Amino acid sequence: MKIIEITDRTPDLTEQLLEVWESSVRATHLFLLDDEIKSIKEYVPQALNGIAHLIIAEDETGCPVAFMGIEDGTLEMLFISPEERGKGLGKRLIQYGIESYGVKRLAVNEQNPQAKGFYEHMGFQVYKRTDLDEQGNPYPLLYMRLGKTSEERR
Repeated sequence: MKIIEITDRTPDLTEQLLEVWESSVRATHLFLLDDEIKSIKEYVPQALNGIAHLIIAEDETGCPVAFMGIEDGTLEMLFISPEERGKGLGKRLIQYGIESYGVKRLAVNEQNPQAKGFYEHMGFQVYKRTDLDEQGNPYPLLYMRLGKTSEERR
């Protein structure tokens, strides 16, 4: 598995990442209806092209199987193909984001407890909750930040 930052965001790559996004969302965002997923999907290419740092993980054939977007120390998106979940790829991506881009913050849907648990496992802690998502929809968000390490607590 190779992790790389993408500078050339081609339409072909965007289409591949859109497939990763949709399969990931369908596997993890069980609270979303099919129409809602289709509606959100229309905005994903714009988000992919507008994010400061787009990092992808490629399999042995060079095909994207996961990606994350980072802006100003905030993890704005992280999506992993369902067949790659549970293999440590999310952990590798988060560690890469923290070490290479200073990721310290993120937001996660409250209705996605697996993601919340994963981020807690990675050292993030909830510091704020909102009743609505950033588009004003009734999907509560949990805002998390990287907790202090045991070294910093001393």
